[in-house]
Amino acid sequence: MCPTRPVPPPASILITGCSSGIGQHLAHGLRRRGYRVFATARREQDVQRLTAEGLESLMLDLDSSDSIRRAVDTVLQRTGGRIDALINNGAFGLPGAVEDLSREALRAQFETNVFGTQELTNLVLPAMRARNEGRIIQISSLLGIACLAYRGAYSASKFALEALTDTLRLELRGTNIRLALIEPGPITSRFRDNAYRAYHRWIDKSRSAHRHYYEAVERRLGGTQPLPFTLPPESVLEKVIHALESRRPKLRYPVTVPAHLLAWLRRLLPGRLFARVLAAISGGGRR
Repeated sequence: MCPTRPVPPPASILITGCSSGIGQHLAHGLRRRGYRVFATARREQDVQRLTAEGLESLMLDLDSSDSIRRAVDTVLQRTGGRIDALINNGAFGLPGAVEDLSREALRAQFETNVFGTQELTNLVLPAMRARNEGRIIQISSLLGIACLAYRGAYSASKFALEALTDTLRLELRGTNIRLALIEPGPITSRFRDNAYRAYHRWIDKSRSAHRHYYEAVERRLGGTQPLPFTLPPESVLEKVIHALESRRPKLRYPVTVPAHLLAWLRRLLPGRLFARVLAAISGGGRR
């Protein structure tokens, strides 16, 4: 009688920013696909709700080094030291003219979108190196491809994320750890609601030379009309699955027509002409 071959445990995936939108959809979609998903959120009520939905959930606040370390330690303890994939999805947008961004506002944007994300990645990498395999999926944005007016803080954070990812990919050559950037355009989520709250917290339009533009920004962020070419989060899940399971994942996965279009135009057009296109797309904050 042949001995029974042990069944390998399901691949474990740590995902940030799962309270809503892309992160929540990725967590459920990958769990249904058979992965062991650790869905994290920064608020206890969201962790409880995700747990009630059947997910293995825990707190992770990207603004807190202690919270990041506790989450990683917990996952490693539960999995016997194994994290097969990390999906860095947690982020927020801060709308506002660049000249209206205080040092504190920029620091808040980078603390979450860049510093906390990279700190988490650095803590996960030793477990991947120990097994000489792993996938790191970075949820970037079309604003990591090109800049639009009144989105400078968010765009700067995503450009920084893309630069760190490209550099880390070079430094991991010779290992079986693969990195991929997902670059969505408009996706159905609570992103605009969260951006609206950040705008009210950090931008004082009463003293701004751009206050007439902020009225358009407020109508856009406060409205319910979806942006053109908005896709559901399923479109991101499809790209993430390919990045996780392909033997040779792509370096970048644009999602939505605007992301594909901007990536193509950036390569094709001269700099000044591309800048004119971006000015037209920005629409003075109306879009």
